[in-house]
Amino acid sequence: MGITLNTIKATISPPGDTIQETIDAIGMSQTELAERMGRPKEKINDIIKGREPITTNTAFQLEKVLGIPASFWINREKEYRKTLYELEQEEFLEQCRGWLNKFPIKEMKKYNWLPETSQVHVLTNALLRFFSVASPDEWKNIYINSEVSAAFRISLANTSNPYSISAWLRMGELELKNLNIEAFDKKKFKDSLQDIKELAFASPPDFASKLQQICASSGVAVVYTPNLPKAPISGATRWVYNTPLIQLSGRYKTNDHFWFTFFHEAGHILEHGKKDIFLEDVEGTPIDKQKENEADKFASEWLLTEDQLNEVIANRPLSENKIIEFSKRFRTLPGIIIGRLQHKGLIHHSVGNRLRIKVELFNN
Repeated sequence: MGITLNTIKATISPPGDTIQETIDAIGMSQTELAERMGRPKEKINDIIKGREPITTNTAFQLEKVLGIPASFWINREKEYRKTLYELEQEEFLEQCRGWLNKFPIKEMKKYNWLPETSQVHVLTNALLRFFSVASPDEWKNIYINSEVSAAFRISLANTSNPYSISAWLRMGELELKNLNIEAFDKKKFKDSLQDIKELAFASPPDFASKLQQICASSGVAVVYTPNLPKAPISGATRWVYNTPLIQLSGRYKTNDHFWFTFFHEAGHILEHGKKDIFLEDVEGTPIDKQKENEADKFASEWLLTEDQLNEVIANRPLSENKIIEFSKRFRTLPGIIIGRLQHKGLIHHSVGNRLRIKVELFNN
């Protein structure tokens, strides 16, 4: 059998041991000490046995009676309690092993969300700090229970893996803290969408950082978070306190999917309430189909209007060159046109995919 916490605690000398040694050396009993301090004998015994702490008042009483400075007793008590706390905390963190093991620790280490260590108590402590919670119970209250906090109004209880999903969402909130975001200006954000559409069409190598800058200037945070195992999220939109947050994973790794997802999330911000949380491609979370359809329509109209799409359809049969010509005329990505045609069943899902450009948001 391993050494238990109680066994280790029994080997730690409480400050009361020093009190007992001192009065033994001068021939004083606990009863006499209690009388000289004006305290009940039972209370002095509790202090000597470590069941009661040495308070500041007690320390100064000991200084008067035993001639040993109060600072000595205060520091002795402080170190004793600190050692006990560290032992209890280590045992507590070890007991959290089951909770810890449900998270994608390997990937979270890879992305530097957690430290590179195999020590359970260190990893558990880091994970609690990551979520800013005192224990797994608080994590559960925030992400699982139906009565959730004011800052997070959705339960992940019915999702396939609430652990990975919660970690992905939490990282978005932490990334937000590193951005310099102006106060939200709804009109300014809506007006900026034309510039963002042009950015999408031009697709410069630094489009991701440019998108963040444009959105930040109108009070919208855009962050990029890599997918975790069992958390296949394309994007998410929510308000973190007073800042709208768009979190993107670049899951499908093509430019048309990336930009459609962004404009879809922008639609949620502009057309829906601050209390809503929208997770894309996450089964098991409440879905407001009407709002999702509205966000889809918002993205579709911004990237390729219905009139523009009808003009493309009217010019069938379509070649890649024709699609590229329409792309230039409408200042939209060829992949957007391809995607809309595939979605309507007007071309096979294998046709035109060469016009979709690969997007890598993260260095693997």
